Amino acid sequence: MNTTEAISALAALAQDSRLAVFRLLVQLKPAGMAATKIAEQLGVLPSSLSFHLKELTHAGLIIPRQEGRFVIYAANFATMNWLIAFPTDSCCGNVPCSPPLPQDRASDATLA
Repeated sequence: MNTTEAISALAALAQDSRLAVFRLLVQLKPAGMAATKIAEQLGVLPSSLSFHLKELTHAGLIIPRQEGRFVIYAANFATMNWLIAFPTDSCCGNVPCSPPLPQDRASDATLA
C-alpha cells in the first residue's frame, strides 16, 4: 500500500456516517452485516448508506460479499491494520521505540 491509498482511506473515514459504519463493522468482526441492517442500526437512510458503503469499499476499508439475495459488508482488517500502522511506520528511524514513561507524558502536557 502507498500514501495515495492511505489518503483515500483516511478521507473515507473523515465523515460521520462512514466512520460509524466502519466502527460498527469492526465490532461485528468478519461476520459483517447486510446494508438494510446497517441502515436500521445506525439510523441512516438506505439511499445515503449506499453512497457511504461505496466510498468505504473503494477505499478498501470494507469488503462486500454476496450471501443469497443479500450483500453482506464486513470490515477489511488487513487494510485497517495497515492504516493504523502507516503513519508511524518510520517512527524513530525504524528503530523500535518504547512508549513514553508516565513522567514524560506529564511533561508533554505542560508544553501544550
